[in-house]
Amino acid sequence: MTPAAPAYRRLSVEERRSQLLEAALNLFAHRVPEDVSLDDVAEAAGVSRPLVYRYFPGGKQQLYEAALRSAADELQQCFDEAHEGLLLPRLARALDRYLAFVDQHDAGFSALLQGGSVVETSRTTAIVDGVRRAAAERILSHLEVTNPGLLLRMTVRMWITAVEAASLIWLDEEKQPPLDELRDWLVDQFVAVLSVTASRDPQTAALVQALAEEA
Repeated sequence: MTPAAPAYRRLSVEERRSQLLEAALNLFAHRVPEDVSLDDVAEAAGVSRPLVYRYFPGGKQQLYEAALRSAADELQQCFDEAHEGLLLPRLARALDRYLAFVDQHDAGFSALLQGGSVVETSRTTAIVDGVRRAAAERILSHLEVTNPGLLLRMTVRMWITAVEAASLIWLDEEKQPPLDELRDWLVDQFVAVLSVTASRDPQTAALVQALAEEA
């Protein structure tokens, strides 16, 4: 007896849009945006090119920006961590999620979140900067410092930039060292840059003292 073919399920508007974004993100994860066509996205999603245009009438630019926002939302969520337990283990868990994202998206991490693409615009730049600002805000909230001053805010944002740079270098170095070693090194870097700022800023000095008491 011939088995029945699986029933076809019509996707809702949101489900179809999510399907197209996932297909686009998977392509952008391994190829720079200018090398990805709408035909490529349609083929990867198993749909027609006109259907892609129906959901993204602005064409490739609109699809790229939507995919970038989706990736940015996922990266921002990496820094969502309950305010429980010691600070540095919390930071390590957030880094685990961030670095897992980098690992999953492989060489496309640069194209997705670091700019340098011909499809880059002021909107895509704002999306990327929003990830950095959101990450800084989440980290500052975990530091539990009332009204963090300029030097502390600058230190946290500089460290986030260092995390991005280290992630790109890690990809260039064929994903070495192992992720757990990279994570621990970045946590040590965080403590180190705070210690440098502490010599000039009493607020940061008090924070570094509190971290030392946690250890």
